[in-house]
Amino acid sequence: MQSEVMVKNNLRIVAVAVAFFVSGCASQIMESYVGKDITEVIVKYGPPMNMLEMPDGRKAFQWRVDSNVVLPSTTTYNATTYGNVTTGYATTTGGYVGSSRCVYTLYAKENAQDSFTVIGYEKPTLMCE
Repeated sequence: MQSEVMVKNNLRIVAVAVAFFVSGCASQIMESYVGKDITEVIVKYGPPMNMLEMPDGRKAFQWRVDSNVVLPSTTTYNATTYGNVTTGYATTTGGYVGSSRCVYTLYAKENAQDSFTVIGYEKPTLMCE
């Protein structure tokens, strides 16, 4: 039982690592939009799910990304035959299904083109990086 828990925990770590390396570094992507018009982000990622007016006059634009991870399980079957009788047992290890929700926030201020220029971003959590 304890080894099954360790396997599940290890699979979760692998899933997070795979997601991290596949997706790239979100902070670098967000940093690349600083100084650009918010419409560039909207063209690339679609409309934000939320837009908030900040007390200091900035606007916060938020996008949500939901991700799912499925890692397969492995079943090993061992059999022994004595005469006409075969007996065996199966051991299943691994297998993980998980999901995560990440919210990415860019801060922008109004510009002369009647739009918004990105001036900063909220650093994503480690799971969303």
